[in-house]
Amino acid sequence: MENLKEQLYKLCIDYVKKRMAEAKQAIEDSQEAAIEETKSSAGDKYETSREMMQQATDRNMAQLNEAGKLMVALNKINYNFVTDLADAGSLVLTNNGKFYIAISAGALSIGGETFFAVSPASPIGLQLCGKKTGHEFVLNGKSYKIESVV
Repeated sequence: MENLKEQLYKLCIDYVKKRMAEAKQAIEDSQEAAIEETKSSAGDKYETSREMMQQATDRNMAQLNEAGKLMVALNKINYNFVTDLADAGSLVLTNNGKFYIAISAGALSIGGETFFAVSPASPIGLQLCGKKTGHEFVLNGKSYKIESVV
């Protein structure tokens, strides 16, 4: 299972790196478009286009900032630790899914199995953290029983 936790951790790292690269590329594209617009526009149309490009750059900068925060959160996780209480870095197997508590990265697939990377602050993460094998809870009308914490 330890190797599995390491693989899940690395998939989360890849997820964040991809988000960062996409945001950086979008920022570069916006800046290049602004330069081109400067060369070919004048008057009110120029100001409107420039403002739209600035807004796009600002949105992408915010996405890059959020991805940076996710990377910081991942860097704090020790996937090698073993405990019986679920916490960041834990793999929690339930009767309704397999959850890796790290960041909200959605479904991750390893060896044909699906695992859900969830943030400790997400609704499911809040329910899982601090619980151990045998604990049960209900979330959104669905019953969960923790089968194991790795």
